[in-house]
Amino acid sequence: MLKLIKNAAVYAPEYLGIQDILIGDSRILKLASDIPAVDAYDVEVLDGTGKLLFPGFIDGHVHILGGGGEGSYHTRTPEIMLTDITSGGVTTVVGCLGTDGTTRNMASLLAKARGLSEEGISAYVYTGSYQVPVRTLTGSIVDDLILIDKVVGCGEIAISDHRSSQPTREEFAHIVGDTRVGGILSGKAGLVNIHMGDGSRMLSYLRYVIEETEIPSSNMLPTHINRSTRLLNDGIDYAKSLGGFVDLTTSSDPDYLEEDEVKASIGLRLMLEQGVPENQITFSSDGQGSMPIFAKDGTFLGLGVGKVTSLYREVRDAILQEKVNITQALRPVTANPAALLKLENKGRIAVGKDADLVLVNESSLTIDTVIAKGQLMVQGGAAIKKGTFE
Repeated sequence: MLKLIKNAAVYAPEYLGIQDILIGDSRILKLASDIPAVDAYDVEVLDGTGKLLFPGFIDGHVHILGGGGEGSYHTRTPEIMLTDITSGGVTTVVGCLGTDGTTRNMASLLAKARGLSEEGISAYVYTGSYQVPVRTLTGSIVDDLILIDKVVGCGEIAISDHRSSQPTREEFAHIVGDTRVGGILSGKAGLVNIHMGDGSRMLSYLRYVIEETEIPSSNMLPTHINRSTRLLNDGIDYAKSLGGFVDLTTSSDPDYLEEDEVKASIGLRLMLEQGVPENQITFSSDGQGSMPIFAKDGTFLGLGVGKVTSLYREVRDAILQEKVNITQALRPVTANPAALLKLENKGRIAVGKDADLVLVNESSLTIDTVIAKGQLMVQGGAAIKKGTFE
């Protein structure tokens, strides 16, 4: 069935005015100011009047298998469900492992990503986890990227954190180099997703790679950059002085919010005000990951769970509370991650691109409709397509 969205204010993420969008199968077929609904064809018409149309959101850091375990076995978070993702307007995820690369492994991560794809969204994975040497499927980062279609990079590799394997700068550079080569040979991003702890080394390892090797900044994405003001400021300098890309984490639990943590929406505003190029900033949710809080001596204090729905919450807060313009607020969850991850058919509204779309109410910016690969996932603010076990 064809779908026709009428009279929506389109942000591609740049504003294109009031447009109609014709969808066929999983792609955008036509974008124009007035597309008639021809009776001769089986066309489902969706009224976009009074609504804004955005590209489907890309969440580049999701613990689709669950995460955690830092407070022992009972603190392992559960696997994510389809509606945990789609209800937040997310149509593309990249799954990752975290601290635990033993009871959760790459085979299970890959299977979960394939399952989510069968349920209707786009899902990819990083190979590896916090641990160094990196645990892969084939025994090689390069081979995983070349031989496994859904592997787009490596991560999340932990640095400047008491839970990391404490790799040397040279070992870290070797991981980034292998990931880049695997990406080159497979036509993929070859991106290293880097868990940033709150240690004093901050972004020094990434600076070493850029300054002492030939590897460009586009092969590294440090996440949790807003976990403290100190790290955020280092990220701002890193982005401005070395052209580095930085990722703001949107999940935070007010009951466990660390005193110095900066909300992603505020972090985006501060970065833009201080001259960080808007194409170098991304958001990710850390969805379904555990959010452990440790005392300064490393003692476990408590636990929250990251939510994929936080991704759009922070976009919305950036627009409504921080007065960031809509295009700049959308880029970190649409065009920017699509470019960094080399997902050519994602992150933009244009003819030939994947029909991943989000309709929001103009007055409140609340989500009304979510379409993933041309299929309705959310309508009227309610999930109408549920996962196999929901």
